[in-house]
Amino acid sequence: MAVPLVLGVITLIFVLVELSPGDATDRFFTPETPPEVRQLIEQKWGLDRSPVERYFIMLGNMATGDFGRSIFQERPVFDMIFESLPNTILLSAVTLFVTYPVGIVLGSLQAVRHNTRSDAAISVGALVLYSVPSFWLALMLQLLGGLYWTGWVEGLADAGSITQDTAALLSLPLSGMSDPYLEYIDPSAWEIFVDRAKHLLLPGFAMGLAFSGSTARYMRSALLETIRQDYIRTARAKGLHERTVIIKHALRNALLPVITLMGLSVPFLFSGSVLIEQVFAWPGMGRLILSAIYEQDTPVLIACFFVFTLMVVLGNLAADLAYALVDPRIKYD
Repeated sequence: MAVPLVLGVITLIFVLVELSPGDATDRFFTPETPPEVRQLIEQKWGLDRSPVERYFIMLGNMATGDFGRSIFQERPVFDMIFESLPNTILLSAVTLFVTYPVGIVLGSLQAVRHNTRSDAAISVGALVLYSVPSFWLALMLQLLGGLYWTGWVEGLADAGSITQDTAALLSLPLSGMSDPYLEYIDPSAWEIFVDRAKHLLLPGFAMGLAFSGSTARYMRSALLETIRQDYIRTARAKGLHERTVIIKHALRNALLPVITLMGLSVPFLFSGSVLIEQVFAWPGMGRLILSAIYEQDTPVLIACFFVFTLMVVLGNLAADLAYALVDPRIKYD
Protein backbone atom coordinates (compact mmCIF):
# COMPACT_ATOMS: atom_id res chain seq x y z
CA MET A 1 0.00 0.00 0.00
CA ALA A 2 3.01 2.32 0.25
CA VAL A 3 3.28 2.93 -3.51
CA PRO A 4 -0.36 4.02 -4.11
CA LEU A 5 -0.26 6.06 -0.89
CA VAL A 6 2.80 8.04 -2.00
CA LEU A 7 1.42 8.41 -5.53
CA GLY A 8 -1.93 9.62 -4.22
CA VAL A 9 -0.35 12.27 -1.99
CA ILE A 10 1.89 13.53 -4.80
CA THR A 11 -1.07 13.71 -7.17
CA LEU A 12 -3.22 15.56 -4.65
CA ILE A 13 -0.53 18.15 -3.92
CA PHE A 14 0.12 18.66 -7.64
CA VAL A 15 -3.58 19.20 -8.36
CA LEU A 16 -4.00 21.64 -5.46
CA VAL A 17 -1.02 23.71 -6.57
CA GLU A 18 -2.28 23.74 -10.16
CA LEU A 19 -5.72 24.91 -9.04
CA SER A 20 -4.30 27.81 -7.04
CA PRO A 21 -4.07 31.14 -8.91
CA GLY A 22 -0.73 32.25 -10.31
CA ASP A 23 2.60 30.42 -10.17
CA ALA A 24 6.13 30.84 -8.85
CA THR A 25 7.31 32.68 -11.98
CA ASP A 26 5.04 35.65 -11.26
CA ARG A 27 7.90 37.25 -9.34
CA PHE A 28 9.85 37.53 -12.62
CA PHE A 29 7.16 39.51 -14.37
CA THR A 30 6.04 43.12 -14.28
CA PRO A 31 3.42 44.90 -16.40
CA GLU A 32 6.30 46.07 -18.62
CA THR A 33 7.74 42.57 -19.18
CA PRO A 34 7.83 41.78 -22.93
CA PRO A 35 5.81 38.72 -24.00
CA GLU A 36 8.90 37.02 -25.43
CA VAL A 37 10.65 37.24 -22.06
CA ARG A 38 7.64 35.71 -20.33
CA GLN A 39 7.64 32.93 -22.90
CA LEU A 40 11.35 32.20 -22.37
CA ILE A 41 10.92 31.97 -18.58
CA GLU A 42 7.91 29.68 -18.91
CA GLN A 43 9.87 27.46 -21.31
CA LYS A 44 12.78 27.35 -18.87
CA TRP A 45 10.59 25.92 -16.11
CA GLY A 46 8.37 23.83 -18.40
CA LEU A 47 5.27 25.90 -17.66
CA ASP A 48 4.46 26.17 -21.35
CA ARG A 49 3.41 22.50 -21.30
CA SER A 50 -0.01 21.23 -20.25
CA PRO A 51 -0.53 20.22 -16.58
CA VAL A 52 -1.01 16.57 -17.54
CA GLU A 53 2.26 16.53 -19.47
CA ARG A 54 4.12 18.22 -16.63
CA TYR A 55 2.63 15.73 -14.16
CA PHE A 56 3.95 12.69 -16.01
CA ILE A 57 7.33 14.34 -16.61
CA MET A 58 7.52 14.99 -12.87
CA LEU A 59 6.71 11.35 -12.05
CA GLY A 60 9.35 10.15 -14.50
CA ASN A 61 11.99 12.40 -12.97
CA MET A 62 11.08 11.36 -9.42
CA ALA A 63 11.36 7.69 -10.41
CA THR A 64 15.03 8.38 -11.19
CA GLY A 65 15.56 10.35 -7.97
CA ASP A 66 15.46 13.77 -9.66
CA PHE A 67 13.25 16.20 -7.72
CA GLY A 68 14.11 19.10 -10.01
CA ARG A 69 15.13 22.63 -9.05
CA SER A 70 13.39 25.17 -6.90
CA ILE A 71 11.73 27.84 -9.04
CA PHE A 72 12.06 30.51 -6.36
CA GLN A 73 15.61 29.81 -5.11
CA GLU A 74 16.92 28.16 -8.32
CA ARG A 75 18.67 25.45 -6.32
CA PRO A 76 18.39 21.65 -6.52
CA VAL A 77 15.44 20.57 -4.40
CA PHE A 78 17.38 17.60 -3.05
CA ASP A 79 20.01 19.95 -1.58
CA MET A 80 17.33 22.01 0.15
CA ILE A 81 15.72 18.90 1.66
CA PHE A 82 19.12 17.52 2.66
CA GLU A 83 19.74 20.71 4.66
CA SER A 84 16.31 20.83 6.33
CA LEU A 85 15.29 17.19 6.92
CA PRO A 86 17.96 16.36 9.58
CA ASN A 87 16.82 19.37 11.61
CA THR A 88 13.19 18.22 11.56
CA ILE A 89 14.18 14.63 12.41
CA LEU A 90 16.22 15.94 15.34
CA LEU A 91 13.29 18.00 16.61
CA SER A 92 10.90 15.07 16.15
CA ALA A 93 13.26 12.73 18.02
CA VAL A 94 13.38 15.12 20.98
CA THR A 95 9.59 15.37 20.82
CA LEU A 96 9.26 11.57 21.03
CA PHE A 97 11.60 11.44 24.02
CA VAL A 98 9.34 13.97 25.76
CA THR A 99 5.97 12.66 24.58
CA TYR A 100 6.12 8.98 25.42
CA PRO A 101 7.98 8.94 28.75
CA VAL A 102 5.72 11.71 30.06
CA GLY A 103 2.56 10.18 28.59
CA ILE A 104 3.35 6.63 29.75
CA VAL A 105 4.20 7.75 33.29
CA LEU A 106 1.11 9.93 33.62
CA GLY A 107 -1.19 7.28 32.14
CA SER A 108 0.26 4.58 34.38
CA LEU A 109 -0.23 6.74 37.48
CA GLN A 110 -3.83 7.30 36.48
CA ALA A 111 -4.50 3.60 35.99
CA VAL A 112 -2.80 2.57 39.26
CA ARG A 113 -4.64 5.29 41.20
CA HIS A 114 -7.93 4.87 39.38
CA ASN A 115 -10.85 6.99 40.63
CA THR A 116 -8.71 9.00 43.04
CA ARG A 117 -8.03 12.73 43.19
CA SER A 118 -4.67 12.31 41.47
CA ASP A 119 -6.39 10.43 38.64
CA ALA A 120 -8.86 13.27 38.17
CA ALA A 121 -6.15 15.93 38.37
CA ILE A 122 -3.94 14.20 35.80
CA SER A 123 -6.96 13.65 33.55
CA VAL A 124 -7.73 17.36 33.57
CA GLY A 125 -4.09 18.21 32.89
CA ALA A 126 -3.85 15.68 30.06
CA LEU A 127 -7.07 17.02 28.52
CA VAL A 128 -5.72 20.57 28.67
CA LEU A 129 -2.45 19.54 27.00
CA TYR A 130 -4.39 17.66 24.33
CA SER A 131 -6.76 20.56 23.66
CA VAL A 132 -4.51 23.61 23.49
CA PRO A 133 -2.99 24.44 20.08
CA SER A 134 0.68 23.57 19.85
CA PHE A 135 1.64 27.04 18.57
CA TRP A 136 -0.07 28.69 21.56
CA LEU A 137 1.81 26.38 23.91
CA ALA A 138 5.00 27.29 22.05
CA LEU A 139 4.34 30.99 22.54
CA MET A 140 3.67 30.47 26.26
CA LEU A 141 6.91 28.52 26.64
CA GLN A 142 8.73 31.31 24.86
CA LEU A 143 7.21 33.80 27.28
CA LEU A 144 7.74 31.80 30.47
CA GLY A 145 10.88 29.85 29.71
CA GLY A 146 12.71 31.99 27.25
CA LEU A 147 11.83 35.49 28.48
CA TYR A 148 10.97 35.38 32.20
CA TRP A 149 13.41 32.61 33.11
CA THR A 150 16.27 34.11 31.12
CA GLY A 151 15.55 37.55 32.55
CA TRP A 152 15.57 36.14 36.09
CA VAL A 153 18.86 34.33 35.48
CA GLU A 154 20.47 37.42 34.01
CA GLY A 155 19.21 39.42 36.99
CA LEU A 156 20.94 36.98 39.35
CA ALA A 157 24.15 37.39 37.37
CA ASP A 158 23.92 41.19 37.52
CA ALA A 159 23.38 40.98 41.27
CA GLY A 160 26.48 38.80 41.65
CA SER A 161 24.56 35.74 42.92
CA ILE A 162 25.83 33.61 40.03
CA THR A 163 28.60 34.02 37.48
CA GLN A 164 28.05 35.25 33.96
CA ASP A 165 29.13 31.85 32.61
CA THR A 166 26.47 30.13 34.71
CA ALA A 167 23.87 32.64 33.54
CA ALA A 168 24.85 32.02 29.92
CA LEU A 169 24.52 28.27 30.49
CA LEU A 170 21.09 28.53 32.16
CA SER A 171 19.55 31.06 29.79
CA LEU A 172 17.19 29.72 27.14
CA PRO A 173 17.16 31.11 23.58
CA LEU A 174 13.82 32.14 22.10
CA SER A 175 14.41 31.05 18.50
CA GLY A 176 16.88 29.70 16.01
CA MET A 177 19.00 26.58 16.03
CA SER A 178 22.33 27.94 17.26
CA ASP A 179 23.81 31.13 18.66
CA PRO A 180 25.24 33.41 15.95
CA TYR A 181 28.46 33.99 17.90
CA LEU A 182 29.47 30.36 17.34
CA GLU A 183 30.04 31.19 13.67
CA TYR A 184 32.86 33.59 14.58
CA ILE A 185 34.77 31.44 17.09
CA ASP A 186 36.12 27.92 17.12
CA PRO A 187 33.69 26.15 19.49
CA SER A 188 34.44 22.81 21.08
CA ALA A 189 32.21 19.78 20.60
CA TRP A 190 30.82 20.30 24.11
CA GLU A 191 29.93 23.94 23.42
CA ILE A 192 28.14 22.94 20.21
CA PHE A 193 26.23 20.19 22.04
CA VAL A 194 25.15 22.51 24.87
CA ASP A 195 24.11 25.24 22.45
CA ARG A 196 22.07 22.84 20.32
CA ALA A 197 20.43 21.28 23.41
CA LYS A 198 19.40 24.72 24.70
CA HIS A 199 17.82 25.62 21.38
CA LEU A 200 16.03 22.26 21.25
CA LEU A 201 14.58 22.47 24.75
CA LEU A 202 11.68 24.86 24.17
CA PRO A 203 10.47 23.60 20.75
CA GLY A 204 10.92 19.98 21.84
CA PHE A 205 8.81 20.49 24.96
CA ALA A 206 6.25 22.56 23.04
CA MET A 207 5.60 19.64 20.69
CA GLY A 208 6.16 16.88 23.25
CA LEU A 209 3.80 18.20 25.90
CA ALA A 210 1.07 18.77 23.32
CA PHE A 211 1.23 15.09 22.25
CA SER A 212 1.79 13.65 25.73
CA GLY A 213 -1.82 14.39 26.75
CA SER A 214 -3.28 11.96 24.20
CA THR A 215 -0.57 9.40 24.99
CA ALA A 216 -1.52 9.52 28.68
CA ARG A 217 -5.17 8.87 27.83
CA TYR A 218 -4.28 5.87 25.67
CA MET A 219 -1.94 4.50 28.32
CA ARG A 220 -4.53 4.86 31.07
CA SER A 221 -7.17 2.96 29.11
CA ALA A 222 -4.79 0.21 28.02
CA LEU A 223 -3.35 -0.35 31.50
CA LEU A 224 -6.76 -0.34 33.16
CA GLU A 225 -7.91 -3.04 30.78
CA THR A 226 -4.74 -5.06 31.34
CA ILE A 227 -4.73 -5.03 35.14
CA ARG A 228 -8.26 -6.48 35.13
CA GLN A 229 -7.10 -9.62 33.31
CA ASP A 230 -7.00 -13.01 35.01
CA TYR A 231 -3.21 -13.43 34.78
CA ILE A 232 -2.71 -10.17 36.69
CA ARG A 233 -5.07 -11.41 39.38
CA THR A 234 -3.10 -14.67 39.49
CA ALA A 235 0.21 -12.80 39.83
CA ARG A 236 -1.17 -10.88 42.78
CA ALA A 237 -2.51 -14.09 44.33
CA LYS A 238 1.00 -15.56 44.20
CA GLY A 239 2.15 -12.77 46.49
CA LEU A 240 4.17 -10.75 43.98
CA HIS A 241 4.90 -7.17 44.90
CA GLU A 242 2.47 -4.71 43.33
CA ARG A 243 5.29 -2.86 41.60
CA THR A 244 6.48 -6.11 40.03
CA VAL A 245 2.96 -6.96 38.89
CA ILE A 246 2.46 -3.57 37.25
CA ILE A 247 5.87 -3.07 35.67
CA LYS A 248 6.83 -6.62 34.67
CA HIS A 249 3.46 -8.12 33.78
CA ALA A 250 0.85 -5.43 33.13
CA LEU A 251 2.82 -2.54 31.67
CA ARG A 252 4.53 -4.54 28.95
CA ASN A 253 1.25 -5.81 27.50
CA ALA A 254 -0.42 -2.42 27.88
CA LEU A 255 2.25 -0.81 25.69
CA LEU A 256 0.92 -2.40 22.48
CA PRO A 257 -1.73 0.30 21.78
CA VAL A 258 0.85 2.97 22.64
CA ILE A 259 3.29 1.51 20.11
CA THR A 260 0.52 1.68 17.49
CA LEU A 261 -0.01 5.31 18.48
CA MET A 262 3.72 5.93 18.12
CA GLY A 263 3.66 4.78 14.51
CA LEU A 264 0.56 6.84 13.76
CA SER A 265 2.04 9.91 15.46
CA VAL A 266 4.71 10.35 12.79
CA PRO A 267 2.45 12.40 10.46
CA PHE A 268 1.25 14.47 13.41
CA LEU A 269 4.85 15.15 14.42
CA PHE A 270 5.70 16.46 10.97
CA SER A 271 2.49 18.46 10.63
CA GLY A 272 2.96 19.91 14.11
CA SER A 273 6.55 20.80 13.31
CA VAL A 274 5.34 23.19 10.59
CA LEU A 275 3.86 25.58 13.18
CA ILE A 276 6.48 24.97 15.86
CA GLU A 277 9.34 25.56 13.44
CA GLN A 278 7.73 28.80 12.33
CA VAL A 279 7.30 30.04 15.91
CA PHE A 280 10.86 29.15 16.94
CA ALA A 281 12.48 29.96 13.55
CA TRP A 282 13.76 26.38 13.40
CA PRO A 283 15.34 25.70 9.98
CA GLY A 284 13.53 22.46 9.21
CA MET A 285 11.08 20.97 6.76
CA GLY A 286 8.15 22.84 8.27
CA ARG A 287 9.57 26.25 7.40
CA LEU A 288 10.61 24.94 3.99
CA ILE A 289 7.03 23.82 3.27
CA LEU A 290 5.54 27.14 4.40
CA SER A 291 7.91 29.14 2.22
CA ALA A 292 7.18 26.82 -0.73
CA ILE A 293 3.42 27.33 -0.22
CA TYR A 294 3.80 31.12 -0.16
CA GLU A 295 6.01 31.03 -3.26
CA GLN A 296 3.94 28.33 -5.04
CA ASP A 297 7.18 26.44 -5.59
CA THR A 298 5.72 23.17 -6.92
CA PRO A 299 8.95 21.09 -7.10
CA VAL A 300 9.78 21.86 -3.46
CA LEU A 301 6.23 21.11 -2.28
CA ILE A 302 6.07 17.80 -4.14
CA ALA A 303 9.46 16.70 -2.82
CA CYS A 304 8.64 17.70 0.79
CA PHE A 305 5.36 15.81 0.86
CA PHE A 306 7.01 12.83 -0.82
CA VAL A 307 9.54 12.71 2.02
CA PHE A 308 6.80 13.19 4.64
CA THR A 309 4.70 10.38 3.18
CA LEU A 310 7.73 8.10 3.07
CA MET A 311 8.45 8.86 6.74
CA VAL A 312 4.84 8.00 7.64
CA VAL A 313 5.14 4.64 5.87
CA LEU A 314 8.44 3.89 7.62
CA GLY A 315 6.99 4.96 10.98
CA ASN A 316 4.09 2.54 10.67
CA LEU A 317 6.45 -0.22 9.57
CA ALA A 318 8.64 0.41 12.61
CA ALA A 319 5.58 0.24 14.87
CA ASP A 320 4.57 -3.12 13.37
CA LEU A 321 8.05 -4.53 13.90
CA ALA A 322 8.20 -3.21 17.46
CA TYR A 323 5.22 -5.38 18.45
CA ALA A 324 7.46 -8.45 18.52
CA LEU A 325 9.90 -6.73 20.87
CA VAL A 326 7.20 -6.01 23.44
CA ASP A 327 4.85 -8.97 23.15
CA PRO A 328 6.58 -12.39 22.99
CA ARG A 329 3.38 -13.91 21.59
CA ILE A 330 3.97 -12.02 18.32
CA LYS A 331 6.59 -13.41 15.95
CA TYR A 332 7.40 -12.54 12.35
CA ASP A 333 8.54 -15.30 10.00
